Amino acid sequence: MYRILVINPGSTSTKVSVFEDEKEVYSKRIHHSPEELRKYDRVVDQHEMRKELILETIESAGYPVSSFDAVAARGGILPPIESGTYRVNEEMVDYLLHKTKVDHASNLGPVIAYEIFLEHHIPAFTTDPVSVDEFDDLARFSGIPEISRRSLSHALNMKAVGRKVAKTVFQRKYEECNFVIAHLGGGISVSAHRKGRMIDVNNANDEGPFSPERTGELPVGDVVRTAFSGKYKTSKELKDRYTKRGGLVAYLRTNDLREAIKMAKNDGWARTVLKAMVLQIAKEIGAMCTVLKGDVDAIIITGGMANNSEFVEMIKEYVSKYALVTVVPGENEMEALALGALRILRGEEEPKEFRVGC
Repeated sequence: MYRILVINPGSTSTKVSVFEDEKEVYSKRIHHSPEELRKYDRVVDQHEMRKELILETIESAGYPVSSFDAVAARGGILPPIESGTYRVNEEMVDYLLHKTKVDHASNLGPVIAYEIFLEHHIPAFTTDPVSVDEFDDLARFSGIPEISRRSLSHALNMKAVGRKVAKTVFQRKYEECNFVIAHLGGGISVSAHRKGRMIDVNNANDEGPFSPERTGELPVGDVVRTAFSGKYKTSKELKDRYTKRGGLVAYLRTNDLREAIKMAKNDGWARTVLKAMVLQIAKEIGAMCTVLKGDVDAIIITGGMANNSEFVEMIKEYVSKYALVTVVPGENEMEALALGALRILRGEEEPKEFRVGC
């Protein structure tokens, strides 16, 4: 039996779990007060404080740090890399501390895991960060040479549910299947997976369907006119409008799908907005079926919104003729991280080594 500590830092909390093989035996969300977080200039500077709280939490729950076989942490904002489980090394930590362009809470995960490795000699791993890039060359074309499409997605959950469905539904390996996987959360990623590689996906911040908080793809001409209209003083203000105050928030003043569905029962406008979002999701799924030339074993719907069966059924009405539709609700991040480390511990995979520029 292998015991794995899983660490998933968020902006105002840190989720920790203990897995014994595939089973989660303990879970706790550690909340961080605004007063505590304001002491730090950068999010990544919080690593020592969060590490101490994590170790105190698991020790008090009866899991001494010495009892773990591995630490698995959510990956940070790394350069484009292949899918897989990476050994957290000094080069990765240096990149997250000093070179990454985005000061994001997920950068804390590998840094904390590496410190535990140095202090307690427990191997540290991270699996499928958002920057996983397995694009086919044709997928990179945007329409002008100076802009390339980028692979940024909910790779961790999508890869995990791909493996799960391949095993439980088809009794095959993920590398033997073709899937279209739609992660429906605060942002929406719809991806094409061919024989174990995610060969295309919309960037949830820039492309694809609108979501609870994001606009998805927008008409270029209107974006340019808005940018030069004088209404927004900085690029950040405009970007926030598109990525934090778009989608359902813009149309219905809520980012909660459950509330939007409740509104739609008696509100024709809310009903129309929901139908429009469903249509855009279905169109993106159809596009990814085309990327796979129609050779699709299954369409997998996952993410937080997949918990709402009524919403999922609306999507199925559009896409169920393309392929088998299977639903794996939720984010599944903690399990995905644990299973990535477990495959290494069992010798089923070799850990990859992170190198900048490789």
